Amino acid sequence: MTPALPRVSGVDVVRALRRAGFDEVRTRGSHCKLRHRAEARTVIVPLHRDLATGTLASILRPAGMDAEELRTLLA
Repeated sequence: MTPALPRVSGVDVVRALRRAGFDEVRTRGSHCKLRHRAEARTVIVPLHRDLATGTLASILRPAGMDAEELRTLLA
């Protein structure tokens, strides 16, 4: 069984992705574009207060992460 996704803000997700090896490419409006240093992965994160679980899932999928890894990086 997959653990439920946490309720987090876009800023918290960006912070966690930076710890996972992503660098901020640019921020335009309320969206931040991040690219992984070693792999060809690009993720766009909306900088909203509370991300919906579907939005968070669509961010984690191309980032190659799961809910448990995100929780570890948020701690």
